[in-house]
Amino acid sequence: MADLRINLAGIKSPNPFWLASAPPTNSGYQVQRAFEAGWGGAVWKTLGDPILNVTSRFAAIHFNGRRVAGFNNIELITDRPLDVNLKEIYETKKKFPNHAVIASLMVEPKQEKWHEIVKRVEDVGVDGLELNFGCPHGMAERGMGSASGQVPALVEKQTYWVKEVAKTPVIVKLTPNITDITATAEAAANGGADAISMINTINSLMGVDLDTWNTIPHVAGKGAHGGYCGPAVKPIALNMVAECARHPNINVPISGIGGISNWQDAVEFMLMGATGVQVCTAAMHHGFRIVEDMIEGLDHYLDSKGIAAVSDIIGKSVPKYSDWGDLDLNYNIVARINTEVCINCNKCHIACEDTSHQCIERLTDGSGKSYLKVREEDCVGCNLCSIVCPVEGAIDMIEVPRELAPMTWNERQAALNAAVECQADVTK
Repeated sequence: MADLRINLAGIKSPNPFWLASAPPTNSGYQVQRAFEAGWGGAVWKTLGDPILNVTSRFAAIHFNGRRVAGFNNIELITDRPLDVNLKEIYETKKKFPNHAVIASLMVEPKQEKWHEIVKRVEDVGVDGLELNFGCPHGMAERGMGSASGQVPALVEKQTYWVKEVAKTPVIVKLTPNITDITATAEAAANGGADAISMINTINSLMGVDLDTWNTIPHVAGKGAHGGYCGPAVKPIALNMVAECARHPNINVPISGIGGISNWQDAVEFMLMGATGVQVCTAAMHHGFRIVEDMIEGLDHYLDSKGIAAVSDIIGKSVPKYSDWGDLDLNYNIVARINTEVCINCNKCHIACEDTSHQCIERLTDGSGKSYLKVREEDCVGCNLCSIVCPVEGAIDMIEVPRELAPMTWNERQAALNAAVECQADVTK
């Protein structure tokens, strides 16, 4: 069995699968059940001054027969007294000393407030702190959460305040509701953060009921924006993790969050730079026992690759992630249809004809049987036909033998600029 243990900025856990700060980590009972099921760590539901939550607080997008493709909530931080949470954190850590227990914190952007809560939380034996600068609703309207997380100077300052007194590693949780997440990630690092986690939820309105015209969800006929998560946000989260992982000034570990539902998702996040991952929506959908499949799948994957430890895959795909201007303009692929597998549903032809490059033809063979064929000389390798095709193996994207040497846009522009400068020198 591969070694699944991770060490995130000094926080150790038996595997990379943590529960994110959310409803599944609202109490000691839940976190202890999660550890018994196999989760390596848990970020306790955000602590601060207890608030009052509303009912009718969740909603979901179901797409093409899949339940909970996206999930939305208008729930805020803990509505349980701090003393109760601290007592349960102490009991949980005592019972599970080898599992990671992280306290998520959110208070007003005041130095004394941060100092006070950090000291109280660390006194009960947590392994680390996660500063919640990401919550997009409710708390943000009070100057906390993403209201702080969208301002790099506030992220840096509050991280610094926490580091003034913290004795355990400090993770800064970042909001995706910003133009460039690397700006706040760099600010967190400058403030002394030991690690960053991302992404928190995305600002959203889940829907509108066409009969009542109420928002979904609604509270007595009134609605509010909430936080969006679940499988649908995974590509957004993966991109933000990758952008931070390849940034030269962000040299801290990353805890990946956002739409992670299985071991394959976890591997993708780790390949793109995450040391470990946090899960919420999948656990809410399927329960804590899903971690069993995650652990087993990750173990088998590593064994199949001959990899001894999960830490060996962290960041391996980061060098492959670049800017558009660094992509090879002379690399070519084309679509080829396997007529023995194709069911002639015509979806590829329609998609190509109406919305792409009109290079798929319907032809007839000698026996009068029709079939689809790609005019490869006109195919631009966009992948659309293979994406809409409902049959695995019916369409392959094939690399075309090179006729030209690799050339990127940046190299092309540099060559053109050099030619212009050369011509200018000749003219002089």
